Amino acid sequence: MLRKLRAKFVLINMCLVSLVLICVFTAVIISTAQQNERESIAAMEDALYWHSYRPSIIEFTVQSEKQFSKRNLIIPAFCVTTDLEGNVLFVASGSDVSVSGKILDEAVEQVLASDKSVGILPQLGLRYLVGPNSNNNIRIVFCDQQWEITSLIRLILTFLLVGVFALVVLFFISLFLSHMALRPVQRAWVQQQQFVADASHELKTPLTVILANIGIIQARPTETVASQKKWLGYVQEEAMRMKCLVEDLLFLAKHDSAARKANLFPVNLSDIVTGCLLRFETVAFEQGVQLESQVAPALTILGDSASLDRLCGILLDNSIKYAGNGGSVELHLSRSQDRVLLRVKNTGTPIPEEHLKHIFERFYRADSSRSRESGGYGLGLAIAQSIVLSHHGHISAHSSSEQGTIFTATFPLCKG
Repeated sequence: MLRKLRAKFVLINMCLVSLVLICVFTAVIISTAQQNERESIAAMEDALYWHSYRPSIIEFTVQSEKQFSKRNLIIPAFCVTTDLEGNVLFVASGSDVSVSGKILDEAVEQVLASDKSVGILPQLGLRYLVGPNSNNNIRIVFCDQQWEITSLIRLILTFLLVGVFALVVLFFISLFLSHMALRPVQRAWVQQQQFVADASHELKTPLTVILANIGIIQARPTETVASQKKWLGYVQEEAMRMKCLVEDLLFLAKHDSAARKANLFPVNLSDIVTGCLLRFETVAFEQGVQLESQVAPALTILGDSASLDRLCGILLDNSIKYAGNGGSVELHLSRSQDRVLLRVKNTGTPIPEEHLKHIFERFYRADSSRSRESGGYGLGLAIAQSIVLSHHGHISAHSSSEQGTIFTATFPLCKG
């Protein structure tokens, strides 16, 4: 799928740029053709006022400002003077113009047969301009179109070479950009596949246990419920684990939905954290962990009380689990300028550096065996991160043997 998406990205990019290049090149070619036409007409108009009737060499020169530089153009043209019956009286031509009598007679005949004073003779490749009658004579200036055609062909070939080179360069640039642009998509796709695989695996384990215990119960249809209490207890325990897992997955799905608009109201984070601490004092005491806290009063942020309470519970539960027997957990809630800092620190075995950058990923466990023993699925910290991000905050983790493991969540302070 990603390969097709990348190919589509490159194709669309190439088509759009090609269309832009074609439009630009076409505009330049049309502009050049019109400029050439104006230069030819300007040269022919100059020739109409040429008063020397000697059969000498003449050149019609115009000033051009094309391509931001002035240049002199020698226009291949010749001037014909005829009488009213069309008989050629005099021909004046430039140094690089040679006109046969047959072509000259045919050109004059076609011009006189036409009612237009300016036009083109496409079969002969000539432009013409008829001047006013003077002394019963007609003056006609002809200009060879070949220089215009040659100029346009040279321009078109240049554009073709530039266009092909530009498209080749663009192709490789598009490939590079497609890799960069689709990197987040690829990462999300891999994470989605991993998420589905992990969720399926986590659901498979309790389902297997439930089905096994139900099989045992069905194999003893005559026994009482009391005698099979152990198997029923296993079923209930695994069902509750599945319920918790599904609830966590639904919570993450709800927070990940782009269409979801969080309703955030001013809440007293100090009160929420204090209430959560009271609930976990017993948990810490039962596991032999010393729980200490320092909570600044009346710190208010925009948030959802239930989600923030769950965040505090996740961080405390995670820290107490891994503090170790006889360890300690410290919670600090304080203000730093216009931010509120929630900091939870625990002793115990530090998290290795290679695991630290992945601990907020879903179903990720730095110690898989310990997590399963404690009933965890590897979703707690992912949920914590989702809650913090939905409150426009930031969460980070640091771990070392000297300082222990520290989770820090920051939130914008609610002013007023």
